[in-house]
Amino acid sequence: MRRINFLIPSLPLTEVIIAELQQQGIAASHLHVVASIEYSLKGFPQATIWQRTELASGLIWGTILGGLAGFSGSLFTLLFPPGGLELGLNALLIGTLAGIGFGVVILGLVKGHEHNHQLDNFKREIDHGDILLMVDTPKTEVERISNSILQHHPTADIRISQPQ
Repeated sequence: MRRINFLIPSLPLTEVIIAELQQQGIAASHLHVVASIEYSLKGFPQATIWQRTELASGLIWGTILGGLAGFSGSLFTLLFPPGGLELGLNALLIGTLAGIGFGVVILGLVKGHEHNHQLDNFKREIDHGDILLMVDTPKTEVERISNSILQHHPTADIRISQPQ
């Protein structure tokens, strides 16, 4: 998947472009609008927590780091049991899963409140009144969709990135 980022100068034009994209078969769930606080985005497909924050990367890193920590701690406990306890391999699995759970919760909470750093590239334009329309689409459709929008709306600034 690729993300096509459209910087659009006005809300009415954003509405027209969204309608055109939906006529081309783009589902509303693949459209995400971000704008400054001065705009009311009621009726527009607004960006969710997944697009606005680093939550997705937090969950991924929480799984990786928590799993490694849980596995390492469990392995250490198996190799050097405290107080002569006899632990089976189930302790390794339980410790790893506990580490994953802990990592996902902690990094999910932290990253869920951190803004998406990919949006930093558009901050100046959004602050000056442009509307950011993010469209998630298969790689094969990027050129067709970009050309279609530019053909009808040459004022749209298009930038392509990898969605998170």
